[in-house]
Amino acid sequence: MRSSTRIVIGVVTAVALGAPACNRKEAPPPPPATAESPAEAPPTERVVGPLSESDAAALATMNDRLKDYVDLHLKLEANLPRLPNEATPEQIDKNQRAFEQQMRTARSGAKPGDIFTPEAQVVIKRLLATVFGGPDGKQLRASIMDENPASVKLIVNGRYPDAVPISTVPPQVLQTLPKLTEDLEYRFISDNLILLDSHAHVIADYITDAFPK
Repeated sequence: MRSSTRIVIGVVTAVALGAPACNRKEAPPPPPATAESPAEAPPTERVVGPLSESDAAALATMNDRLKDYVDLHLKLEANLPRLPNEATPEQIDKNQRAFEQQMRTARSGAKPGDIFTPEAQVVIKRLLATVFGGPDGKQLRASIMDENPASVKLIVNGRYPDAVPISTVPPQVLQTLPKLTEDLEYRFISDNLILLDSHAHVIADYITDAFPK
């Protein structure tokens, strides 16, 4: 069972351990991340430090909306017909499209900013500006733009086009943004940040002009 979405915000601290063991010194542990990092991300890579109380409160408004979305997602997905153990691609696609339609119907009144709240958007844009303004910013941006689809029309609840590649999101960006459950992913379309429901294959929400100018 998937757990509800939680934003994990830590405070970066430095701890030095110098006790010898087996005639050598132990390496100091990496500082904790401000948001839980994906397993493949470098543990010592930390782009953004501690958040202020006001920034944490702003991101908490997004956390509440994420929880509501995931609760709905899990409820509807549980009601889908069970796929056979060796489902064909056609059966999987049919099941996924049924899920997509149920999510779209359940969120028929959804609009931009329902999950990425205005308060959270300000903080997220500032965090991204810090990441892309760092020494590796140009390289990170180039890695995103290399596969970045620029012609997709952004519509909340709209299907992410099957023929359009999904952009890579560097670990440094994932470490900086609030953590998501496995049902949701951060992706970029042009210079916009989207929240992609990878199971229903729909755009749950988006932030325009997320890349710093």
